[in-house]
Amino acid sequence: MSVLVYVENAEGKFKKSIFEAVSYAKAIAQKLNTNLVAISIGNVAHAELENLGKYGAEKVLHINNERLKSFVNQAYASVIAEAAKKENAEVVVLSNSFSGKGLAPRIGVKLEAAVADGAIELPQTEGKFSVKKTAFSNKAFATVEMHSPIKVISLTPNAYKVEEVGGTASIEEFSDEAKDSDFKTIIKEIVRATDKVSLPDAELVVSGGRGLKGPENWGMIEELANLLGAATACSKPVSDADWRPHSEHVGQTGITISPNLYIAIGISGAIQHLAGVSSSKVIVVINKDPEAPFFKVADYGIVGDAFEIVPKMIAAVKSLKLNA
Repeated sequence: MSVLVYVENAEGKFKKSIFEAVSYAKAIAQKLNTNLVAISIGNVAHAELENLGKYGAEKVLHINNERLKSFVNQAYASVIAEAAKKENAEVVVLSNSFSGKGLAPRIGVKLEAAVADGAIELPQTEGKFSVKKTAFSNKAFATVEMHSPIKVISLTPNAYKVEEVGGTASIEEFSDEAKDSDFKTIIKEIVRATDKVSLPDAELVVSGGRGLKGPENWGMIEELANLLGAATACSKPVSDADWRPHSEHVGQTGITISPNLYIAIGISGAIQHLAGVSSSKVIVVINKDPEAPFFKVADYGIVGDAFEIVPKMIAAVKSLKLNA
């Protein structure tokens, strides 16, 4: 028996969310008293693969061929499922990223496994195997009992800390088990934004809403985010008005995030927006309306004009950095 973790790469590099998934999978393997195997698809340097041993992977199955160069949901699911069978994996772990959300149910079908997506804690393995996860667009939590012999779990980014245990993983080349029928739909091109902090993986997020009055006022949002090393985000009305790109829209119909700190500036906090950010560890709200719904869920709230408060925050952060 073993635990298998899929390690997604971006242009040959692993993001923090993948190290979280490996650390999470290692903790599960320890609870089950078994070993951890990782599977990597694509052109990744051996040094990067070996480094996964630092987080608990004992072995890495590596697949690198031309037709799997770009992400293909069905084909990747077939390969990961075959790897799970080869390693006799009892649990398969993925990051609940864009690709992970598509892969988990497909892998579950291929392995006839139970699936828990959006996990936020280590599973309970004593007695019944159960996983705590988000539900109803992050408005609630659910505890899912998994009764099948094989379990597939996708981990919410930023829900589990990265833990280094030391070591170097061995690398084993793995043959491609994908069939031609798996390539009926393919992705021709992926264009990645490389000049910003990735929003789904960000630990800090600064977000703006209609209270900023127009796109010309977004400079202070970006300046504060840059000073904090944070990603920028926005509410749906802002992206609908083309003030900001849709890729920054967080909420029920946008991106769901769970950063350590979420700063909402000029956002009222409609339920659709809260659905995408309620898993944030700490929420700070700045709004001049004291009755804004966001204040009911905020850890810290500032009632006031964003055009007066945010510049003071920027000045304070600059001062702290200068005196650090």
